[in-house]
Amino acid sequence: MVQINSDCNIAAQICQQARLSRDARFDGQFFTGVITTGIYCRSICPAPAPYEKNVRYFDSAIKAANVGLRPCLRCRPDSAPSSFAWLGTQTTLMRAITLIEQGYLTGENAGTIVKLADKLGITSRYLNKLFNQGLGTSPKRFALYQQLMFAKQLLHQTQLSMTEVAMAAGFNSIRRFNEIFKQELLLTPSELRQKSRHSTDVTHPYKDNQVSTNIKPITLALSYRPPFNWAKMLAFYAFRQVDNMEVIDDISGRYGRTFSFNGVEGVFYISPNADKPQLDVSIYLADANDIKSLHYITLQLRRMFDLDADMEVIQQALSPIIKLGAKIDSGLRIPAAGSVFEAACRAVLGQQVSVVQATKLLNLLVESYGETLFIDGKTWQLFPTAQAIANASLDELKMPGARKLALNALGQFVHQHADSTPDDWLSVKGIGPWTVAYANMRGLSDPDVFLSSDLVIKNRLHALYEQSGIPIETPKSYISIAADIATQASPWGSYLTFQLWDNDPVAAKNG
Repeated sequence: MVQINSDCNIAAQICQQARLSRDARFDGQFFTGVITTGIYCRSICPAPAPYEKNVRYFDSAIKAANVGLRPCLRCRPDSAPSSFAWLGTQTTLMRAITLIEQGYLTGENAGTIVKLADKLGITSRYLNKLFNQGLGTSPKRFALYQQLMFAKQLLHQTQLSMTEVAMAAGFNSIRRFNEIFKQELLLTPSELRQKSRHSTDVTHPYKDNQVSTNIKPITLALSYRPPFNWAKMLAFYAFRQVDNMEVIDDISGRYGRTFSFNGVEGVFYISPNADKPQLDVSIYLADANDIKSLHYITLQLRRMFDLDADMEVIQQALSPIIKLGAKIDSGLRIPAAGSVFEAACRAVLGQQVSVVQATKLLNLLVESYGETLFIDGKTWQLFPTAQAIANASLDELKMPGARKLALNALGQFVHQHADSTPDDWLSVKGIGPWTVAYANMRGLSDPDVFLSSDLVIKNRLHALYEQSGIPIETPKSYISIAADIATQASPWGSYLTFQLWDNDPVAAKNG
């Protein structure tokens, strides 16, 4: 018999209202455990709502699973937006979760708990303590459940073979996959797939007969919590588009580009679903054997399009500029670059020039030094590697020699120090704090980067204060005001940056 104790940071009354109204804004923030059926559901579950006396609330799926509940086959909790990305100051736990989600404890070359702890600079005992306190489970159990939930998502949404699903989810053998699946979810992978064929899942808008079939795509649905202004995100990418690396269909709202995530190369197309708060994605892998990296790829796509942001919470942090009269778009998210190195290169190329000029330089850079891929009946280009930029003459680029040398030096440093972070790049001549901050924001999707030194941000803040009757008179007073605003907006400074860009007539020409 299932034993349940409520374990949720959100008040039960709010959870009740959210599940009864099927409020998508709470999707993934809590899960409803149903005592009488032994399952747990998302806030948007279409099944008839159970009586309140029969439910308990959990702030993570793993906590619901730990008390013996199984995921609902109708609302599919495996597809809910993640809430782990917003755990705030629990930095070490977040780093551990990220490494586990990237497959550190799974696959052929899986690490151990001890090695994971060493990588984090803590003991394995303390690592276990962090997981038990934060998620109510051990790191190993958490990793296993992530594998199962991703496998479940693939069984529901794709036609991949059982062997491919097992590989993509990080299982070393189909036998092990079947055993764990049956043990944890009380049905076999084949039985679950059979049940999913009778469900009412929304199909993807881009079928194989609409897109060239040189390589069969893997189609998935990536959920998010509304609101989400996809039109503005698409416009941001379109204004900075690189030919043959990116494609944009303004009519359908589809965006596509090449990717290289940890050496895994391919192309993806992504577009909003007309009926659900989700983006539909088709992924083409250059090498079919790279399917074992599919989970990592989907996590990178969630990062790129900022799908785990809780915009309701973030908007509260924008009060400093709302009070000054700024108009806020609550669906404005961080449009990330393909990699942190790409973001840094974009920042260097954009120094002291307009985005139009920077994009021309970027197109030349990719055309001259990016590797090519032939996928989906088309020749594509990847963003150049750090090694390629390190060795590039850059003669094609009409810009100051100092910036060319900065690009070369950055490429050399990143190539030689693959695990370096943008903060480490300050030692590279020509790479300053603004470039590092921009790389953190658009390359690592750091939510707390307020670019107060940016010219557009300065002009916009000056304008807001002047219209409020409190002009900023000196550079010193601006620094003090900007620092105060950054403190109030933390940890969501990046969203404040994009809101101020969006509020300025010149903003479309920046970033």
